[in-house]
Amino acid sequence: MLSEIEWVELQQAKNLLESPGLVAKMSNALGGPIEQGFTYLPKSWNQKIGDVTQMALNKASDAAIFTLKENPGKRSSNAWHKVGVAVSGGIGGFLGLSALAIELPISTSIMLRSIADIARSEGAMMSDVETKLACLEVLALGGRSADDDGVDSAYFSVRTMLSKSMSDAAQYLAHKHVIEQTAPPVLRLVSMIAERFGMQITQKAAAQLVPVIGGLSGAVINTLFIGHFQSMARGHFIVCRLERLYGKDTIRNAYDSLPILS
Repeated sequence: MLSEIEWVELQQAKNLLESPGLVAKMSNALGGPIEQGFTYLPKSWNQKIGDVTQMALNKASDAAIFTLKENPGKRSSNAWHKVGVAVSGGIGGFLGLSALAIELPISTSIMLRSIADIARSEGAMMSDVETKLACLEVLALGGRSADDDGVDSAYFSVRTMLSKSMSDAAQYLAHKHVIEQTAPPVLRLVSMIAERFGMQITQKAAAQLVPVIGGLSGAVINTLFIGHFQSMARGHFIVCRLERLYGKDTIRNAYDSLPILS
């Protein structure tokens, strides 16, 4: 049975995980219709973003991302990671879309480092394969979209979709010390995550092309971008910590019984 404090934590997690998606967050923060930016994206954008996102995740999933020392419960350094992506975003914003292939692997690596830091602060062991894969899983989480009917959990829908690939990759890497990007089970998982993460990258790029927002630095948009995934990570690893204590079914049922509070 969850304690009163754990119920509060689970409610916090649900509020974060089922919050509005990235477009809504950027529109609210920047005061502009981000959807307008999609009309400015090149026609070949979808293919390009797919290739660049896959490359970025392959590079960022290198073991160097997860070299944090084992110190479960240590407070995460969210602000420092925001500074890192702000700098890379500022450079990318100055150079434009052509710099995406350079900027995205850097910002993705910093975000994954931040996600791993949050995982550790919630008691996860960084040496566990499951923790490393769960960090990658966060990049597939996007919050609720305007099309969600409010019945099913957007968060658990994504986890269910990825569960088979997560399990296959975890079994394959059980006796490894690094994430082997070329292993077929890992490639399948990264490909699925890249597809969803690519949607977020497209939204970020669209925001940078809106004329009203164009004068703002890419640093601002990148800061909003990592803030979104830091929120997803916090909620995700609160749920994971409680699952380790009470089991997945118990926490899923408890999660579903809670309302979504804005």
